[in-house]
Amino acid sequence: MTIRHATIVSLLLLGVAACSEQGKTVKIDGSSTVAPIATAAAETFRSVEPDVRVTVATSGTGGGFKKFLDPQPDLRTDINDASRPIKKAEMETAAKLGVEFIELPIALDGLAIVVHRNNTFCDHLTVAELKRIWEPESKINNWKDVRTGFPDLAIKLYGAGTDSGTFDYFTETIMGKEKACRSDYTSSENDNTLVQGVAGDPGSLGFFGLSYYEANHDKLKVLGVAERDDQPPVKPSVATVRDGTYRPLSRPLFFYVNKSSSQRPEVQAFLKHFFARAKSIVEHPKVGYVALSDELYSLAQTRLARGVTGSKFGGAGADRPTQLAELYRD
Repeated sequence: MTIRHATIVSLLLLGVAACSEQGKTVKIDGSSTVAPIATAAAETFRSVEPDVRVTVATSGTGGGFKKFLDPQPDLRTDINDASRPIKKAEMETAAKLGVEFIELPIALDGLAIVVHRNNTFCDHLTVAELKRIWEPESKINNWKDVRTGFPDLAIKLYGAGTDSGTFDYFTETIMGKEKACRSDYTSSENDNTLVQGVAGDPGSLGFFGLSYYEANHDKLKVLGVAERDDQPPVKPSVATVRDGTYRPLSRPLFFYVNKSSSQRPEVQAFLKHFFARAKSIVEHPKVGYVALSDELYSLAQTRLARGVTGSKFGGAGADRPTQLAELYRD
C-alpha cells in the first residue's frame, strides 16, 4: 500500500497503540495535498518514538483550519496541513479564540493540469484558455469550443473541492479571484478520487497536486501550461517547480502549528524529526514533492524554536516560490 492510498482520506492512525497518557498524541488534519508529507513523517517517526501516536486526517486546507480553530480547545488539532497560506478570516478567528500559530513552509508543489491518457489532440493549455473553461457561468462544455481544431468531444471536469487549498489557489491564480469557479464539475478533497475520474473519462480535464500525477503517470497525461498566449508552454516537474519556470501554478506548502501544542515534547519531537529528514521525506518517490533550500528549512526551524507566530502573507495569496527565502529572512 502506498502512502497515497485512498485511506489517507479517512483518519489514518499511525504508530502503536496510544499509551495511557493523553498527551502522547499529535493530531494533524488539513490538506490532502500535504497529507503524504505528514504521513511519511509520521511513519518514520513511529520507529523513533513508538509511544507517540500521530494521526493524519484530510479535510482540505479550509476544513483543517476549522478543526485547528475549533471553539472547544480540547477538540483542536495540533498541526494543520495547508496547501495555501492562512486566510485573513481564519487569522481573525484565531485572534478571537486566542490561538497563536506558527507558520512553517515545508515544500514546493506544482498544480498539474491533466487529461485522459489517450488524449492525443491537446498537449498544452494557456492560462486564458483555462480561465475560459473554469470561470463562473462558463458555457464551454465541449473541447471544440476551447480551440480551433479540437474535436467534438464533451468535456468532463474534475477538480478540488471548495474546502481545499488547491481550489483556492487554482481559482485565485487562474481566475484572479479566490472561489470564482463554475460549479458544474466533479469535486473532491480526495485527489485519488479525481485521479480515478480523469483516468476513466476520455473527455476529462482536471487539476490536482503534481505528486498525484507522478504517482499515476501511467493512467494520465499531463499538459503544459503557457502563462501567456505568446509564451511557450511548460510542463510541471521537480525541475520546473524548483526553478520557478512552471508558472503560475507552482506554490509553497505549509505546516501551521498551534503555539501551545508546539511546547509539548511529543509535538516538538515530531517536528524536529521532520526537519532533520525534510528533504528525504519531501522528495521520496512515494511522496514526490519538491524540497525547499537548506536556508529555508533553517529559517523555518529558527521560526519554530523561537516561537515566532503569525503569517508572512498577511491573509493574502502566496508569492512565487522563488521569493520565499526573502520573505522568511526578515
